[in-house]
Amino acid sequence: MSAEMRSLAVTTVVEADECAVLRVSGELDLRTEQAFLSEARSVVSAGHRFLVLDLTALRFCDSRGLSCLLALEWLCRRLEGRLFLASLGVRMLRLLIGTQSLSVFSCFPTVGHALAAVPEGARPAWPPAPEEPALPGDDPFV
Repeated sequence: MSAEMRSLAVTTVVEADECAVLRVSGELDLRTEQAFLSEARSVVSAGHRFLVLDLTALRFCDSRGLSCLLALEWLCRRLEGRLFLASLGVRMLRLLIGTQSLSVFSCFPTVGHALAAVPEGARPAWPPAPEEPALPGDDPFV
């Protein structure tokens, strides 16, 4: 795992045909912007034109990270989709207000609120179903 990915993690929480919920954790800055954009583009390329970013665990975002979010917003809109930001921390909210970019994004207090803004036919089930534990004697290779 590269140093960039150690300080940034992008995890798909749940997905449907046209929508994915991604949890972004760590730091989104100059060191991690390419890894973030690469991961986000691959999710969009898979047909997910509606993205919900869960920013609960995002510890830091600077102007380069903001540029990544703006690029992702543009890409989603170009595909007639949307980018939704959920669970913004105080620092992220201050960044958006300070740069006067809050109005560019659709921001929501929780992932559930963000998903309610996604068109019903594109919306994945929320909360995601828990993974079923393997039963004793289950052979994963059969």
